[in-house]
Amino acid sequence: MELTLVELCLAGVFIFCFIVQLYFSLFVHLRLLTYKSEEPLPTPQKPITVIICARNEAKNLTGFLPQVLAQDYPDFEVVVVNDRSWDGTEELLEQFAKDYSRLKVVTVAEGTKFIAGKKFAVTMGIKAATHEWLVFTDADCFPASVNWLSEMQQPPDEHTELMLGYSPYVHKSGLLNALIRFETFFTAVNYLSFAIKGMPYMGVGRNMAYQKSLFFKNKGFAAHMHIPSGDDDLFVNAHATPTNTVIRVAKDAQVWSEPNTSLGAYLKQKKRHFGAGKLYKTKHKVILTSQIVFQFLYYIAFAACCFFKMLLLPAIALFVLSLIIRSFIYPKLLRRLSYPGLVWWFPILDILLFVFLVFNGILSIFVKKIQWK
Repeated sequence: MELTLVELCLAGVFIFCFIVQLYFSLFVHLRLLTYKSEEPLPTPQKPITVIICARNEAKNLTGFLPQVLAQDYPDFEVVVVNDRSWDGTEELLEQFAKDYSRLKVVTVAEGTKFIAGKKFAVTMGIKAATHEWLVFTDADCFPASVNWLSEMQQPPDEHTELMLGYSPYVHKSGLLNALIRFETFFTAVNYLSFAIKGMPYMGVGRNMAYQKSLFFKNKGFAAHMHIPSGDDDLFVNAHATPTNTVIRVAKDAQVWSEPNTSLGAYLKQKKRHFGAGKLYKTKHKVILTSQIVFQFLYYIAFAACCFFKMLLLPAIALFVLSLIIRSFIYPKLLRRLSYPGLVWWFPILDILLFVFLVFNGILSIFVKKIQWK
């Protein structure tokens, strides 16, 4: 019995999406699984400035800032930029500055001109930095260990100007938290794998580092100062190269972060990220869009094939084959990137994630207004 034209087209779409899916799994993401992290330098080499921007973060700073200040690294300072806070952050930082000599506080007053979301605060922190190597994190983050700065210190290779770290979210109960952590995992697998492949395209401000001179020789955020987001990923997208960028994924190099606890707050966060993504280099936008679209079409085509008797068994066989191949990669990556609890939920979360990404992309078309905090 021959296939109809509709069945042939449907089977062709499903097979093509299957091939695209396996390309990303076997030729991109597998690189991260087999990547061997460089050993940390035996002794700290150069001084470091840690930069944290805070807007109404008194509660988080109380719990997490002491862990940053307690790093086991001989020569570092922590610059906290108080960006127009009104929740007691200013008073809290004044007290911290008395207790910790490493702490330097920079205040952005209400009404300051040329404010563009977080970028102005980051720029003020960089200007206040004493040292050349800058390590960035957020006020709602805490390092995995006291060796975080030792892991994130400037490598001896003089060509390295930028370092991409990893920041998982804290485990909390509920499906939303599982989805947030899995989306963070997928994003990290993608940008870290592409960096290893020689095509770094983004980083996250919760855990990354670069040279102060790299920032100023490229005029900071001037190219995208008109949008409130992108102080991290757009900067990396514009200035990271195959030769000046390295990654750190070791457990001690990770920084944990508090996740959003409401769907509305999470959608707002993803809207900011989506807005920045529109300004990525064209080749990056094409690759990333294709990845999401073809993965989504893969599931749609599989579901459609199940309604045709001639396609049902071949489609199931191909689907199971894909699942088996990917199950040798992603569960191991989940463990490597500190999410062992999500291993058994991988197939379900994989589907939910791509449904969410498509939904968020559509939503972002209609919701235009975005801001930092």
